[in-house]
Amino acid sequence: MTHVRVDEGSEGQRLDNFLIKLLKGVPKTHVYRVIRSGEVRVNKGRAAADTRLALGDEVRVPPVRVADRSSEAPAPAREFPVVFEDEHLLAIDKPAGVAVHGGSGVSFGVIEPLRRARPDARLLELVHRLDKETSGLLLIAKKRSALVALQEQFRSRETGKTYAALVLGSWPASRKVIDVPLHKFLTAEGERRVRTVLPSFDKLRTIGNTSSGRSGIQAQDDRGPSEAQAGRRSITLVKVAKKLRDFTLLDVTIKTGRTHQIRVHLAHEGHPIAGDEKYGDFAVNKALAKGDAVPGHKFDRMFLHARRLRFEHPATAEVIELEASLPAECEALLSAMR
Repeated sequence: MTHVRVDEGSEGQRLDNFLIKLLKGVPKTHVYRVIRSGEVRVNKGRAAADTRLALGDEVRVPPVRVADRSSEAPAPAREFPVVFEDEHLLAIDKPAGVAVHGGSGVSFGVIEPLRRARPDARLLELVHRLDKETSGLLLIAKKRSALVALQEQFRSRETGKTYAALVLGSWPASRKVIDVPLHKFLTAEGERRVRTVLPSFDKLRTIGNTSSGRSGIQAQDDRGPSEAQAGRRSITLVKVAKKLRDFTLLDVTIKTGRTHQIRVHLAHEGHPIAGDEKYGDFAVNKALAKGDAVPGHKFDRMFLHARRLRFEHPATAEVIELEASLPAECEALLSAMR
């Protein structure tokens, strides 16, 4: 057994994220398995994956086999478009297709190349996450105090995050609030997925691509009350930005920050995001990529972009509001649709 003391660099981090970072090369599925089994202990007691670690906590880590990464090439140095920067924090415009960090088959993401590009930086840590397929505003702390303060704002929902999302079909303007619980789970292949929970029926409903290639909601599956109750309340606010032929451009603001929240909520309403490979419409995605959906224009990514972010500066308490314009490929698709 290995005993690790939580230092300032890991204070406030979730147990699962702490172990994933500590046990580089160990599959996430195995990390979650040893947590569930009780082999991992925090201050000699069992702990859940979402347990927040405090400074000085002792984490007992069981022996695990770590993949040999000595032959892997180091992450290449890379800078990303800077939207805001001072001595406390950095805000970048993350491109789609780039993970925020390495893991689960990804050698590196945003943070590793950024650290190599800035070798003199004392600290560069992700404040929050964006899905690999999502583009837009991403905050990175340059000081431990900024990291702790900003993460607390995100946990307390004191930040404002607005996304641009292009969805299939005509979104009804009257549908402005989605308040549907979400349940996170792992597939048999170890892939992270999210499903909606239907509290009125106490059953779960799965959203995603079916074997036929269609999007939508699969038949309800019979599960016990304990699993249905595992859904966490999730609130998404939706505003129609523009009606287009066969599609609608939305402004989406999240009041809770659940995994895949926007993607699952919009699909739950019958309007999946264009290009979403996990929860979208396979046939439409294929037509977009080939240029058949919008004649003469190919689009091969998910149309979800973190375009606005509002928060309180961790040092000055000034309200900062940042914006990132739509990527060129998204603007080009909208222009072609018009």
